[in-house]
Amino acid sequence: MGNVMASSSGGLDLSDMPPTPSSPGATLPPHLVKAMEAEAVETELENPGTVEELHSRCRDIQANAFDGAKIMLNKGLSNHFQVTHTMTMSTGASNGYRFGATYVGTKQYCPSEAFPVLIGEIDPMGNLSANLIHQLTARLRCRLASQFQDSKLVATQLTSDYRGKDYTFSLTMGNPGILTGSGVIVGQYLQAITKRLALGTELAYQYGPNVPGREVAVLSAVGRYDFGDSVGSCTVGPGGMHLSFYKKASDQLQVGVEVETNLRMQESTTTLAYQVDLPKADLVFRGSFDSNWLIAGVLEKRLQPLPFSLAISGRMNYEKNTFRLGCGLMIG
Repeated sequence: MGNVMASSSGGLDLSDMPPTPSSPGATLPPHLVKAMEAEAVETELENPGTVEELHSRCRDIQANAFDGAKIMLNKGLSNHFQVTHTMTMSTGASNGYRFGATYVGTKQYCPSEAFPVLIGEIDPMGNLSANLIHQLTARLRCRLASQFQDSKLVATQLTSDYRGKDYTFSLTMGNPGILTGSGVIVGQYLQAITKRLALGTELAYQYGPNVPGREVAVLSAVGRYDFGDSVGSCTVGPGGMHLSFYKKASDQLQVGVEVETNLRMQESTTTLAYQVDLPKADLVFRGSFDSNWLIAGVLEKRLQPLPFSLAISGRMNYEKNTFRLGCGLMIG
């Protein structure tokens, strides 16, 4: 007691002592504060996207070949409304005339996107395909796709994506038949583990009278690793696996490899695709080659200064000894 009283009654003034780092009045040097803030930004996880987008980079650079002749006219009626006239002359199911319309709303959560988005396309026989995309909140997006043939609803799909800070949860319902008691439900979850690694899972559930046992469920694991200019993705389940690798070799060249294996059918297909961009020539070429000896290529050329784009498509199958050629002109 005496020592404590002596120290408190002596000439020692505690207010003259510098504050310790744990005291409320302590402040860090500005360079340390900036370094800690920069480290926090670098280690902060971002939204990894959806499971549906895992293999999209490889799919986007593959050649989407078409047959016959195609003429497409795009006409913008306003900042929110656009119509499309498409005439196709080929031996495929898409032969004939189709009219399309697109409406983009005014609700924006970022400068590059506006909602709702309504897309529809119909042919003279009344066959209609329609899509509705709407951003309900800053994190919740819904998509509805429907197809009508012969005045009957043949396909419906409703998808909802909730994008959290570092995860995405998606729920898809396909052809939900209330009266027939059939349909497909798919749940997907993707979590960002690090800034480069994302892991998740996918659960597909199908029910109905045509399903063996009236119901079946399949659980798959998904993952993606970002190397910077390259991305590797995988989907592995009891029925097979889907692997893809994408690399941006330069500003002009992108390449991708995709492997799809079906264990039940004992089949596996490997596809090599590439895309060449020549901005100075207003030219884009996409080519692909798979293990079934199918070679495809699409050349798109912008005819400046006219608002025209020319597309030339070719597809050849060495094993079946078939060749298809397509030519298209896009106006607008």
